[in-house]
Amino acid sequence: MTTRLARSRCRGTLAATVAMLLSAGTALAQNAPDQEENATTPLEAITGGKLLLNLRPRWENVSQENKPEHANALTLRTLLGWRTKPWHGLSLTVEGIDVSHFSEQEFATTRTDPRFAEYPIVADPEDTDINQLFVDYTGIDATRLRLGRQSIKLDNVRFVGNVEFRQVMQVFNAFMVENTSLPNTKLTAGYLWRQKNILGDQHDLDMPLLNARYTWRPGNDLIGYAYLQDQDITGQALKNTAATPAFTDNSNRILGVRANGAYPVGEKFKVLYTAEYAKQDDYSGGDARIDAHYVHVGAGPQFGDWYVRAEYELLSSNDGRYGFQTPLGTNHLFQGWADQFLTTPAQGMRDLYAVVGGKIGKLGIYAEMHKFESDHGSIDLGREFDIGLTLPLLKGLTGKLEYADYRAGDAVVGDTLAHKVDVRKFWLTLIYQY
Repeated sequence: MTTRLARSRCRGTLAATVAMLLSAGTALAQNAPDQEENATTPLEAITGGKLLLNLRPRWENVSQENKPEHANALTLRTLLGWRTKPWHGLSLTVEGIDVSHFSEQEFATTRTDPRFAEYPIVADPEDTDINQLFVDYTGIDATRLRLGRQSIKLDNVRFVGNVEFRQVMQVFNAFMVENTSLPNTKLTAGYLWRQKNILGDQHDLDMPLLNARYTWRPGNDLIGYAYLQDQDITGQALKNTAATPAFTDNSNRILGVRANGAYPVGEKFKVLYTAEYAKQDDYSGGDARIDAHYVHVGAGPQFGDWYVRAEYELLSSNDGRYGFQTPLGTNHLFQGWADQFLTTPAQGMRDLYAVVGGKIGKLGIYAEMHKFESDHGSIDLGREFDIGLTLPLLKGLTGKLEYADYRAGDAVVGDTLAHKVDVRKFWLTLIYQY
């Protein structure tokens, strides 16, 4: 009872603080001049800034075949911050994060938590921290410099992303440079030296990156990239068995090219396409077994708001010893929303899937159907159906319903592939963006 009362008081205090800051921020924002103008004094830079507020309550339910209990997680993520106006090209952004549990915990946040061993995992731990804290400098023509803790999303976030879906998002301590001085071209370079992941854990890394995007037609891009991750433990270590002894250094290099876009054919008709290839090798002392490639091809028609796509994604295997990994990507968006393959099996992954999306009035509809198979050994890894509905409710407020249904494939395969079981997940989410 005491614990519940303390939590209730804490939540009440948090809500009151948010309301007070929202009220103050609204008054400042209403009196603020155009955000594109430069402030003439440091005080004007602060008072003429912009309030950052995002509230996201969510209920997540998980049923898993080998767990006697269902997971029920009612959580709230609060992002609250302030972005100053530019002053001599300099601006400051500070944003705090609070993730709270709004019921008695009936879920595990990690596989190693013995208190909730009978429950499936919902990877949303409680967390109160500085989410972003960075300085921007835009005093150089067509260039932005950013230094500090920040969210980073590149391309379709397959290789570098902020895992926005989870309540504790992934952020990096980094120095990033963006330049758009060349026609139709955006060049991004950066250096990342610390990672905070979705569990709130922080890890050192040593990672330069390069990304070059050329837009040859609006909505159609050619991209080249290099991600050089020097980090012993990336969080995606393979299972330690006789066939695949544990990796002691997962440092890797990813080099790739990507073509993606929507080519217009007529007034309402477009052809959607993606063609991507990447190679992953060991880097800076990484294990020599890190040797795999990535292929993503997809295409389909779009007419008005509706589209259908056929997709194929390959994360290859090095003869069953290593599967292509994406340790810094937003992996929830790939290989199904049930998150059964956040770590690629050593046998690799072939994902053949169909996508359909569109709108009925204001209601957005999106669905995927996946068939999973290993690259090495052609093992049946199961099937999955995902569907999501999105509806604007009020100004700044959006509601989402999402469902994922994973059905396992082969029951037992060797000693290097963990046996999968049937999993169903349901999410009800409200998103308020000020």
